[in-house]
Order: sequence, then structure tokens, then C-alpha cells
Amino acid sequence: MTHIIVDQRERPSGIVAELVKKKLDVEVRQLVSADVILQTKDRENNIVTVGIEKKTQSDFINSIIDKRIIQQLIVLKEQFTVPLLVIEGSKNIYTLRNFHPNAIRGMLASIAIDFQVPIIYTKNVRDTASLIHVIAKRWEQPRRHISLLKKKKPPELKEQQEFMVESLPGIGNGLARELLKKFKSVRGVVNAEADALRGVDKIGKKKAEGIRLVLDAAYKEL
Repeated sequence: MTHIIVDQRERPSGIVAELVKKKLDVEVRQLVSADVILQTKDRENNIVTVGIEKKTQSDFINSIIDKRIIQQLIVLKEQFTVPLLVIEGSKNIYTLRNFHPNAIRGMLASIAIDFQVPIIYTKNVRDTASLIHVIAKRWEQPRRHISLLKKKKPPELKEQQEFMVESLPGIGNGLARELLKKFKSVRGVVNAEADALRGVDKIGKKKAEGIRLVLDAAYKEL
């Protein structure tokens, strides 16, 4: 079961009471960093932690002004397996203070791109508790590795043949196809004499001789 630790300074916000209502394993103590920590284990039995920095919209703006947010995010990244910023509130954040909207947008962009810390918005403390509940339950479920790399299918024989012929000097994909059509196989192309190669459109004497040179010249090791 996921163990949840909440900073004692968060008790007045009501988050502890909301988490207890959801019958989660909650502990309250003074934390040096993060407002909420989720502790669990991965499939290899290693301890993993989610560190949540929880801010109301007003506190988020104040933390931009006094630059607290920068240090908090640095610590969050250093100390937790998964860092997360939760911004709580349902008002228009750009109108809460006499603060230029682009300064807020710039910080949000920096958090997401420079610090690479996910940002999740919640409406109120109850919504935040529900989010933590979902995260806790998700950690307890068996997880499969999701590869972000696009898996390439193996090249077909036709593509491999074209690739081999394209490696000859002056031969692009179009000419490779024409050569294979005429000589029926890669071996047929390789065995074709210069005069026969010139029978293919766009292959002149110079290109044909260049192909034969590459195919026939003795390999000289440096």
C-alpha cells in the first residue's frame, strides 16, 4: 500500500482530513522539502517516491516574485523519483495580482521545459486529495513499461535489394528500381557489363564505368 506523508504545515489546508476520508495510509510530520510525499515500491522492490509541491494560485505567484519556486523545484528534482507541481484554485491566475501575465507564462514554461516537472491543476483541496488518491492507487497497480521509441518493422526484401543497389555511385532510388527491373536481381546488376548498364535510361558511359570500377577494383587496405 502506498504510504503518504504530509507536511504538518499543510494540516490547516484540510488536505490531511480529505486523505483520511479516502482511507489512505497517511502520516503527518515536518518535511524539509515537498508538501506531500508518496512512498511505494516498484516491481524490483525498490523504493520510489513522488514528491508533490502543492501551491494555491496566490502562493504560486508569490513564489515567482520571491523566487522560492526555483529552489523548491531544484530540491524536488534532486530528492524524488517523480517530482510534481500541483497548482490549486479555480480563478483566472493571470488576474489575481498586478503581475504581468507573461511572467507567469514564462515560469510555467520553464517548469515544464527547463525543469521538466509536470504541472497539474486542481480546483480545491478536495480535488487535490482526489488526485493524490488516484496517483496512490495507480502506483499500486501492476505497471508495464511503455516504450516511447517508434518500433520500425524490418525492411522487406524489395527494400533491401533497392538499398544495396543504391549504394553504387550515382544511383538513387529511382535508378536502383530501373536496374533491378532490367537485370531481375542484385546479382544481375552486379554482373552486368558497362555496355549493358548503359542500356538503362539515365546511365551514361561515365556512370556505367564508375559502377564497374567500384565492383571490379581490388580492395586496398590502408
